[in-house]
Amino acid sequence: MLTIAPGVVAMGWPDIARRERTAERGREAARKATAELAVFFAEHGVFPEAPEPTREVTEWSAKSRARMTRTLAELDYGPLLRLGLKLPMSTLTYPGDWLPVAPTGKAVKRHLDQFFKRFARAWGFEWPGLWKLEFQLRGAPHIHLWGPRPEGPAGELRSMTQTRYRPAVGDGLPYEAWLAVVWADIVDHPDPEQRRRHGRAGTSVDLEEGARMIDPRRLAVYFTKHGQFQAKEYQHRVPEEWQAPGCGPGRFWGYKGLAKATAGVELAPADAVFVARTMRRLARSQGVTKQVTVRRTRGGGQVVSAYPDVIGLAGAQYLRPLPARTRRVRRPVVRLPQGAGFLCVNDGPAIAAGLARALERRIQSPEEARRTAESAESKLARLRDRRARPGGTGLSKQ
Repeated sequence: MLTIAPGVVAMGWPDIARRERTAERGREAARKATAELAVFFAEHGVFPEAPEPTREVTEWSAKSRARMTRTLAELDYGPLLRLGLKLPMSTLTYPGDWLPVAPTGKAVKRHLDQFFKRFARAWGFEWPGLWKLEFQLRGAPHIHLWGPRPEGPAGELRSMTQTRYRPAVGDGLPYEAWLAVVWADIVDHPDPEQRRRHGRAGTSVDLEEGARMIDPRRLAVYFTKHGQFQAKEYQHRVPEEWQAPGCGPGRFWGYKGLAKATAGVELAPADAVFVARTMRRLARSQGVTKQVTVRRTRGGGQVVSAYPDVIGLAGAQYLRPLPARTRRVRRPVVRLPQGAGFLCVNDGPAIAAGLARALERRIQSPEEARRTAESAESKLARLRDRRARPGGTGLSKQ
């Protein structure tokens, strides 16, 4: 299955039967849970309390990063662009003494939800765009927003359409001033001095940064840039105050008022192998690298012979291992290692059209066609064998 989106081209080998079995197990588990709740309610007259959470979240997971990269590149930004408004990158921060107003991740998500409601009330339409949660060195959370910058004063439409108009916080102000006043009112720090400082420096609106977001791939790269550069990785580490069970940040990212725009086409196994190889070469040509930490040991643990004329291990000496050192290096990122995965590109439909032309013009000799078919059948056989093993998960997806 080749999936095409505005900023993504993906290749997958879906297992429909396995998907149906998973859905059936989910339905069976739901039926059992419903029956157990009914028995508990019949005996006690109330439903049981939800169990206490036990999971501790300490950092932004790699799977969540990959899901965000693909999702942001699959979204249809047409409704946002048709508003005809500027799209800045806005930032919402917290006061210096942030723990009293943001003791858990749920409190921050409540503040974000209140911001969306006040935006709709002030400007007359729901806020559409992307948001991302990060952390500062001091541990305080902050939120990045990529969305519209309304024109005119806040509350102008409501004052003209409502007969009993009651001014809200921030009404009559332009967007930048409205954002600062409303966000300080939402956070509502109990210390008057902290609230005053927060109202003056708690928000920022960067039009220049927002203007750089000219395609889905640039958006995805911007929101994941700190995952590629270790110097900014601290922004994805959860502070100790939030690492207790039930206090975690929840979702690190999300979108609102947008929907995915994807299309899929089924390919024959031989064509799928050809397309996956072409996509892998395209990814290699992009030169994407990642920073990793490697171990370096000079001459440690080597088995050498003390006598050059002795063959084998006779008379060998074992050198004492030297202390291992570590250093940071950059390594090429391998995409579609097993013929499945996705590429984040600037123009997905254009890449898909190029792949279609390559398939159409591909002329193989009988020998080449036989080798390609054998490669595809071998891949399918390995996939079936892996899924048949206990606990098998099939092909890994990057």
